[in-house]
Amino acid sequence: MTPLPTTTKQGAPIKIAVAGALGRMGKVVSDAVAADPGLALVARFDRPDLAGEGLVSQDAALAAAEIVIDFTLPAASAALATLCAGRGGPSLILGATGFDETQIAAIAAAASRIAIVRAGNFSLGLNLVMGFVEQAARQLGPDAYDIEVFEAHHRRKIDAPSGAALMLGAAAAKGRGVALDDVAKRGRDGVTGARPAGEIGFSVMRGGGIVGEHSVSFIAEDEILTLSHSARDRGLFARGALAAAHWVASRPPGEYTMRDVLGFSAPANG
Repeated sequence: MTPLPTTTKQGAPIKIAVAGALGRMGKVVSDAVAADPGLALVARFDRPDLAGEGLVSQDAALAAAEIVIDFTLPAASAALATLCAGRGGPSLILGATGFDETQIAAIAAAASRIAIVRAGNFSLGLNLVMGFVEQAARQLGPDAYDIEVFEAHHRRKIDAPSGAALMLGAAAAKGRGVALDDVAKRGRDGVTGARPAGEIGFSVMRGGGIVGEHSVSFIAEDEILTLSHSARDRGLFARGALAAAHWVASRPPGEYTMRDVLGFSAPANG
């Protein structure tokens, strides 16, 4: 794994704008950017119908920034990607989850013009767990080991399973050489019959202020192996987003993941 990037672009602070600045993550990210000497918080913006001290228009923010960090909603993030691509910048860090196929396609198209880091989770620890899950799935075959992914989040989260849970499921599926969509079971109710070999199950909890809990269990007749990650503070996601901002500042157009940022995989664009 390569060290987390901390250098500035050409010796000058990288100009950052924060989208959804009045939201929970927007506030955490804004504070983190302001505290990083390698970054300059040049603009904060939110929906046009929201007012707040120091906010600027979206157009003004895009004109001022080299990179926008956006932890808002899928539709807003996809629209922002299309807008930035049309302008030829700025680059984007996208932390929303729950994108549909049309939104994913829009972001992929935008990535042909600008650099975008999109990840279901910006935690270093969670991305490490994904690597372990893939390795375990490769060794623990479906004839003996069932796989269950569990995740828990606060009551305000609107998508399920979480983006990180789906990433963990995809890592397990990759380890077994199958497509997640072919083996995923996202819910059980009623008389479901015996579990088929190779199925990857998901279960979800929503409540209170849970920041994020994820685990993947490999379950055999005689043992259970569980790999887990617990997020205690949203600051860890902000730290990951800032590492991504430092990293993407020198990258060509393309769609990247946090695994690229952390050096776990070769960048998709060479």
